[in-house]
Amino acid sequence: MMYSEKVMDHFMNPRNVGEIEDASGVGTVGNAKCGDIMKIFLKIEDRIVLDAKFKTFGCGAAVATSSMATELIKGKTIQEALEITNKAVMEALDGLPPVKVHCSCLAEEALHAALWDYAEKNGIVIEGLEKPVNDIGEHEEGYYEAE
Repeated sequence: MMYSEKVMDHFMNPRNVGEIEDASGVGTVGNAKCGDIMKIFLKIEDRIVLDAKFKTFGCGAAVATSSMATELIKGKTIQEALEITNKAVMEALDGLPPVKVHCSCLAEEALHAALWDYAEKNGIVIEGLEKPVNDIGEHEEGYYEAE
């Protein structure tokens, strides 16, 4: 299985690892099939994502997609943050092998779960944001291939 240099770089030198104390929003999602668990912490002020950190238990691709997702979301408005899809994460990493595409989906779901948490805590509605699922396998049945 071939990984791009960017994937390897974000796996070997992940950005934004850790937690944010008093995070504005925290999102945790997993994929029961592969065992990956991703937790993303966001610091949001005036609807701008000032900081993002992550803790991921999973394969190299899961770590790399978490790292890239947190890099992509920093400095974005909440609405811009919603546009960070798994596709955007994959493109930023110069692609992922087909069996690892689900890792980028986890990253997107974790970002959305953290934004959802922020919205709930602040009693706001974020246009276009749907309630996240805890196990990504729930709503993408058949899309993921076994590890």
